[in-house]
Amino acid sequence: MPPVFTLVDRGADERYVVPAKSAEESTVRLLLGDHEQESLTVYTDGFRAYDPLEDDDSFTREYVVHGDGEYADGEVHVNSCESHTSLARRWLSPHRGVSKDKLTPYLRAFELRRELYRKPGDEALRHALNAAL
Repeated sequence: MPPVFTLVDRGADERYVVPAKSAEESTVRLLLGDHEQESLTVYTDGFRAYDPLEDDDSFTREYVVHGDGEYADGEVHVNSCESHTSLARRWLSPHRGVSKDKLTPYLRAFELRRELYRKPGDEALRHALNAAL
């Protein structure tokens, strides 16, 4: 399975699961490149692809290193990402393997299901219809 990044906008409470071709710095920059704020605070784990963000004025990177036994430091944690990724894995597991070509549509269906779950009845129906049309 290709690398999959989970992005969580804490302010808007939005979550995205995005498959990528590689888990390198260039991929991370593409994923974070479309932000409207002058400076973006990025909370990460200790994965090396995030290291160059520390030298970039567009981002403020704060991180925890699970390998050092550090999982949270006040506001700095990746618990929301890990939780959402866990739900996505569990949702994909009955499909017993998804080809790389089909992963994006499966993840979009997962995200739609999660969005509908968080909305009340009529609003969920409208959202589902808009997504289908």
